[in-house]
Amino acid sequence: MSEYKEIAWQGLWKNNPGIVQLLGLCPLLAVTSTLTNALGLGIATLLVLVGSNVCVSLIRRWVPKEIRIAVFVMIIAALVTCVQLLINAYAYGLYLSLGIFLPLIVTNCVIIGRAEAFASRQPVLKSAFDGLMMGLGFTIVLALLGAIREILGQGTLFAGADLLLGDWAAVLTIKLIDFDTQFLLALLPPGAFLTMGLIIAAKNAIDHHYAHKAPKTAPEPVSRARINQT
Repeated sequence: MSEYKEIAWQGLWKNNPGIVQLLGLCPLLAVTSTLTNALGLGIATLLVLVGSNVCVSLIRRWVPKEIRIAVFVMIIAALVTCVQLLINAYAYGLYLSLGIFLPLIVTNCVIIGRAEAFASRQPVLKSAFDGLMMGLGFTIVLALLGAIREILGQGTLFAGADLLLGDWAAVLTIKLIDFDTQFLLALLPPGAFLTMGLIIAAKNAIDHHYAHKAPKTAPEPVSRARINQT
């Protein structure tokens, strides 16, 4: 159980792919203008990450080292195609909103990195759990960034939720701030960079606070015999 706790801790906080490893920054900064878009891409990435980790773990003993990266990319591309077709069929508005960033999940370094560094060396259950935790960590960062940018940019939350959940979800949109015009800095790429920097700074500040708060081990006392020898 301690191994699974460590995997969860690594994926959700200590080694979070979005704010620690800084992987997948292109979709992370480009798509997160709204919380709905962020959740859509995050869920799609999570599904591909879990599926690729499971597949790579299952075939890891039969894939020659010389072609393992090419095989991993083919597996990821097949899974991305399946997820893309599902979103196209059941959430077409979200499919149009995410655009090119859905097929670009194939090139996301988070997925190929976990396949190479973890799934190719671990059994299926651990690989699936690692994919789930890394995917959740990435999705949480996407959602947090999308929520902050949407609130600052247009004063709403869950705008366009019907794109992800269907027509009934239009009632989920919350109006928090009544803006005359949109705050474009928050919605454009410069705002994404600034907001991402603040999130990383907050995470580092929390780590620094708890590192100093943790009890320090006392130095080992020097024995009198050792003093006499010197």
